[in-house]
Amino acid sequence: MARATPVRRSRVASVLPPLAALLVLLTLGGCSAPSSAQPGGGGEAPAAATDAATGTTKASPSPSPSPVDPDVAAAERALARLDARARAAQLLVVGVPLDDLARGDALLTETPYGGVFLAGRSQAAAADVGAVTTRWTDAARQAGQPAPWVAADQEGGAVQTFTGPGFADLPTARSQGQQDPAAVRELARGIGASLRTAGVTLDLAPVADVVPAGTARSNEPIGRHGRQYGATAAEVNDDAAAVIAGLGEAGVVATVKHFPGLGRVTGNTDTSADVRDTTTTADDADVALFGELAALPQRPFVMTSSAVYEQIDPSAPAVFSPAVVTDLLRDRLGVDGVVISDDLGRAKAVTAVPVAERATRFVEAGGTLVLTVDAAVAPTMLSALTDRAAADPAFAARVDEAALVALVAKSRAGLLP
Repeated sequence: MARATPVRRSRVASVLPPLAALLVLLTLGGCSAPSSAQPGGGGEAPAAATDAATGTTKASPSPSPSPVDPDVAAAERALARLDARARAAQLLVVGVPLDDLARGDALLTETPYGGVFLAGRSQAAAADVGAVTTRWTDAARQAGQPAPWVAADQEGGAVQTFTGPGFADLPTARSQGQQDPAAVRELARGIGASLRTAGVTLDLAPVADVVPAGTARSNEPIGRHGRQYGATAAEVNDDAAAVIAGLGEAGVVATVKHFPGLGRVTGNTDTSADVRDTTTTADDADVALFGELAALPQRPFVMTSSAVYEQIDPSAPAVFSPAVVTDLLRDRLGVDGVVISDDLGRAKAVTAVPVAERATRFVEAGGTLVLTVDAAVAPTMLSALTDRAAADPAFAARVDEAALVALVAKSRAGLLP
């Protein structure tokens, strides 16, 4: 049995307070608060001030309420319309096989999940895929619900979800990294345009992992397949930022992965258990890179790794570690947006953790969206989140906080009703 981890409040709370707190703040913003700094200690502000030159009085200006981010306001309204189960469902991104997209209709009709991940590979035309995915988003809007994210892995090289008509044959990230960033940005803009035709709104790219020079062949998940843009943080930064910008110009949200980095491991977390990084520290430039990319105007998501980082938190995979997700990514690097997990459904790196705990531990650690390629485990994960929230007010607040962050991102992407 995995040890219980106390609920921590992430840095997100300082940017996007829970629903009740924000409503209170908005209510108070329209009222005049007494000031203890007034002369005489009476605590009342004067109704007028005297002009020393003319002896006339002038009315004191009324305090202006603090401006409210319209996306936060829209997310608050959407959150208020959701019951506890629907809020938890917004935190799950669930796999739908590309060879049976009709499953997505039944999946989303039964449960308003936060998103779907198009799993597998497809040679279908972009427009044909889009005819199905648009049906999902239209149905949600007609029901007055947040539309689901439609996510895919469209990196380049060996990792391309789509290769059919309407999609370009993409070079590896390693090859892209040899081009000028302007060319990388233009390529990403084209990728984004094709994805939008297919109805995809979230690309699980770019890879921001730094594979040190001379180690690519021994780095199974990234370097061996040419998924890295460079051998230094500076090289990766330029090209990953170009990808984020190009996708954003096409209306697709990017995802930088896999925090705090898979460039120094040898095993692949998808196919191996207990993958460990023995050298990366919280002070590495390779780690800081994720915070720099997450701060870009396009607000990309950040995906967490399932490896264990012995110099940061040797006790748990990063995806379940408050020290990694909250203390390092959120508090130290300042990432207050969406944090999505790597696959928690089938990945070998997490199979030792019971399915239900995979969802609760990730959210508890400070995560936002739970990704499971295996749709069969999604109901168990949803029940775990809902049941834990019903029994634990602190965890319920954490779910609401995460749901609010997720809904703000949806508002920015035009996915709210």
